[in-house]
Amino acid sequence: MTGTLLVQAQDIVKRRLCGNSLPVQLFSNLQSAETDIYNLLKRTVEYAESNSLLIIGPKSCGKSTLIKKVVSRVKKNENAAKNLLVVNLNGYMQTDDRIALDEITRQLQLENTIGDKVFGSFAETLSFLLQALRTGSNESQPILFLLEEFDLFAQHKNQTLLYNLFDIAQAGLTPLAVIGVTCRIDVMELLEKRVKSRFSHRQIFICNTWTFKEYVGAFKDCLQIKVEEKKKKAKWKIFLAKWNKNIDMLSEDLTVLEILEKQFLISQGLSGLQKLLMYPVWLLSNQHPLITPADIEESAKSLFADSKANILHGVSVLELCLIISMNHLMIIHDNQPFNFHMVYNEFLKFSQKKSHILHNYSKAVVLKAFEHLIELELLKTRDHSGIGISKIQKEYQPMVLLVENSQLLEAIGKYPGCPTDVKQWAQSSIV
Repeated sequence: MTGTLLVQAQDIVKRRLCGNSLPVQLFSNLQSAETDIYNLLKRTVEYAESNSLLIIGPKSCGKSTLIKKVVSRVKKNENAAKNLLVVNLNGYMQTDDRIALDEITRQLQLENTIGDKVFGSFAETLSFLLQALRTGSNESQPILFLLEEFDLFAQHKNQTLLYNLFDIAQAGLTPLAVIGVTCRIDVMELLEKRVKSRFSHRQIFICNTWTFKEYVGAFKDCLQIKVEEKKKKAKWKIFLAKWNKNIDMLSEDLTVLEILEKQFLISQGLSGLQKLLMYPVWLLSNQHPLITPADIEESAKSLFADSKANILHGVSVLELCLIISMNHLMIIHDNQPFNFHMVYNEFLKFSQKKSHILHNYSKAVVLKAFEHLIELELLKTRDHSGIGISKIQKEYQPMVLLVENSQLLEAIGKYPGCPTDVKQWAQSSIV
């Protein structure tokens, strides 16, 4: 029975972390914004008003979560749940107006209606789609167009999609709410004059002003489960009491608090916290029914892992020695660019004295290893001469190392079977 209860609890938390269900509490500083958006959508649904709105704020401040919360609140009304259509578009996915129109058609389930019809313009096609949604009494269903990454739609040719959506909203023939979400504060400067003239100029600016104490509260909010979320059976209540007590203990654990503080300093957004908690929740099983500080610590290690340090774990000993040579050159010459010949000479100083641990590599082999490091993006070219990199022989092209000394030392410490002499050489420029 405990296994079934655990699966139910796990399912609730998984849905919450994946964004399929919303946190119990929304950020306190977004409540006024939530009310404004709710009133706007309510007027669209109940009174067939058309509106447009821009929500502006930095990434991970809760813009998308806020809209999901409002839409779910509006749909609690039986009439709204039946009639309100939501079309989600994203500037990263719908990269031009034709793709956006196909996605609108798909989400409105009008593929069969549009069939093989040929339209003269984008506006004509969009008008036909909206006309097809009219009921027998000529009343249209209210539609919410949600444009994520709104600034990317402003980069489309002639801004045709934005112009037509705002034009229809302004005309008021179809109950339409257009909500754009963006992190660019200068987004209005990107709009053409004709588009700007049809926009209502409603803007809501939001930002995340969480304190660390509130962030820990959000941590508990993501994991704790209220009894109301499932049937109030005695066994379920007992299980939840144990589950929630464990979450309270986690929120007071020093190791967990240290990890949460690190994540808080990196990003105060809810998405970063959700990523941190996904792995511990996925680990739960009958043998491991409660989340432990060790689970969160393991998740943090993978989340905070240095990508460049991970790449360094996979390079050969020769390539590692070349990186150490470059690192020494950067230290000696005060971060000035170097070229292959300088690296090769530095490498020779070491390889000639430590020939017992390194093969006698030819210059061509070392150059090939050098080029592989460029492909891995561990170093890049830098041109200060104005001549152009392509006109300089590759052995003499100025390069800079993209690996920090701390990253190199960390990678060498974890490198499997790294020779002791190489480790010592990395820690000192003396061969």
